[in-house]
Amino acid sequence: METWDVIVVGAGAAGMTAACVAAAEGCSVLLLEQASVVGGTTAISGGMVWIPANHKAATGSRPDSLEAARAYLAATVPSVAPERLHAFLAHGDEAVRYLEAHTALRLQPVTTYPDYYPDLPGATLGGRVLEPEPFDASVLGAEFNILRGPLPEFTLFGGMMISRQDIPHLRRMARSWRSARHVAGLLSRYALQRLRARRGTTLYLGNALAGRLLQSTRQLGVSVRTGISVEKLMQKDGRLSGVEICALGVTTLIRARQGVILCTGGLSHGGDLRARFVPTAAGTLSATVKPGTSARGAQLALNAGGRLSELTEAGAFWVPASSFTRRDGSQGVFPHTVTDRSKPGLIAVDSNGKRFVNEAVSYHEFVRAQLANAATAVPAFLLCDSRFLWKYGLGRIKPFSFSWSVTAAVNDGYLTRASSLDELAVQLGIAPDALRLTVDHYNTHARQGDDPEFGRGCNAYQRHLGDADQSPNPCVAPLQTGPFYAVKVWPADLGMSAGIVTDDQARVLGPGDKPIPGLYACGNDMASVMEGAYPGPGITLGPALTFAYLAARHVSKQP
Repeated sequence: METWDVIVVGAGAAGMTAACVAAAEGCSVLLLEQASVVGGTTAISGGMVWIPANHKAATGSRPDSLEAARAYLAATVPSVAPERLHAFLAHGDEAVRYLEAHTALRLQPVTTYPDYYPDLPGATLGGRVLEPEPFDASVLGAEFNILRGPLPEFTLFGGMMISRQDIPHLRRMARSWRSARHVAGLLSRYALQRLRARRGTTLYLGNALAGRLLQSTRQLGVSVRTGISVEKLMQKDGRLSGVEICALGVTTLIRARQGVILCTGGLSHGGDLRARFVPTAAGTLSATVKPGTSARGAQLALNAGGRLSELTEAGAFWVPASSFTRRDGSQGVFPHTVTDRSKPGLIAVDSNGKRFVNEAVSYHEFVRAQLANAATAVPAFLLCDSRFLWKYGLGRIKPFSFSWSVTAAVNDGYLTRASSLDELAVQLGIAPDALRLTVDHYNTHARQGDDPEFGRGCNAYQRHLGDADQSPNPCVAPLQTGPFYAVKVWPADLGMSAGIVTDDQARVLGPGDKPIPGLYACGNDMASVMEGAYPGPGITLGPALTFAYLAARHVSKQP
């Protein structure tokens, strides 16, 4: 029988981190991924990593402290498992230091990205969140082909990724020689890369994070196998002894001397399991990568004697999302995180044509408002005018899109377009008088940069995601230049907060809260330490890397 020290199931950020740390600790490691590519949801994400009091922020102008982080989390997270939250705070920076010392992962502080509730005690205006440094994926060679690509809707020209710093240059390239030169450099680099690769090899965001971890698995001798389905966890004498896998229809047993770590992506596509933790109005839409087998890690853990977190309707991390069908027939889900809702000149309305939320709040809070008004706000509509669409885009419609691509989106039903607000209301099934009244009321104040109804742009987080060129309020401008556009948005999860119950070492807990020897869970498989709250950017990846590190260090010490 094939035997390894440690077997890791799932090759997203948590899985690759756990595999790399276990290998760095001297273990032989097998990493199994059900899909044909690695990276999981991390590869299509923003790649933010929330690590309070990290040493990188301490060297900058926004120092942080564990005391401040504890105060902020006390104000935002209704924790029922404080020992795990304490472990995250105590070991987060330790995990970052270890990974940068032993792997190719490199993170840098985002010094201007505020926490999502910046006015609460202990909040910071930047530095608490880290992002991966850009990555040249050409070093992966042939293995670049097994790295999951980013969402096509977040790339340009069929495969070019851009950084957050590139976006202002793209907006100003027609009126700034410096920006035009910058964009020309981006295009030239991309053209050269496409001569050698199927897409651009300069990676940013979550794709850079996944790419760096994939490179690290190679450097540390981790055996990565894709297209492998784990069907069952094997136990002997009360301890995890291995896994039963299926590949190409053939079932095989593989032994694990020291343990198995589950990192399969959580309950997002878990059908009835997921439905237990979300309101009925939330539906089933998810912005996460769909696995071949739903809720794989959770079901494996349950069958081995583990348990899931307590039933709650705060079991997901939310984002408003629009859906569509791509040219290749695949289903697309666009998460409306930061690219459009906070920008000046857009409003969200319900089926009665009324605003129901401050559009610039976090994506999690936006959907919470949808669910609180589910009878009329699920789905909701994001509305803008032609000026906004050209400058900022809307959903999968990128800024500066050609008219033919906008018309194509109208024809396939993704966008609704009308020459007047009354006509737009009719197409959306809204009473024209109601929509016109809402827009008129909003515009009256927006011309002065005000939003007395919802206070849009009222804090540092909202203003950060607005447009600094818009004065006096970077989040507020009127809708006035036809044609007008709308896109329908639904609640979707960015990952589940509910999941497998673990302890502060990521060990899966069974009856009586006793650890199941040799079984660990981290990433979205693990019930989140955030308990359904979303205090800042990267609060899924921060704990994912931290507990993957803790799980791997712990399992590596097992006899």
